[in-house]
Amino acid sequence: MSAPLTGLELPRGGGLRLQHTTLPAISAGPGKDDNDRDGGGDGQTGVATKTRTRTKKPSLYRVLLLNDDYTPMEFVILILEEVFSKSREDATRIMMSVHNQGVGECGVYPYEVAETKVTNVMDAARRNQHPLQCVMEKQ
Repeated sequence: MSAPLTGLELPRGGGLRLQHTTLPAISAGPGKDDNDRDGGGDGQTGVATKTRTRTKKPSLYRVLLLNDDYTPMEFVILILEEVFSKSREDATRIMMSVHNQGVGECGVYPYEVAETKVTNVMDAARRNQHPLQCVMEKQ
């Protein structure tokens, strides 16, 4: 009999997590019941175990653009269209949120995706000499 899988965990809270479940003992013989205590029969009893795989949903992160007084609104719209695949209307709405409230949510993603999008925005802003800031926060 092989040992059950337990405790498999991937880094940064994402991915697969296994959980071990033990079922109650059962008697191993045809026609046997719990009242048969005379010692007859083959006398084999065992514990049935079953391992259930449960995937844990990865933690999600909000990607946010922060307002500044220098980045052109059109550049912010282009970033939202290119990096976040937003329509022109959605990009304009998010850009206005950044402009009026100081912050706008671009999307909610698993950690690695959010991290990549933040990096892409920051790289594009630096290449174009804009001080645009993009951050991520756990949802």
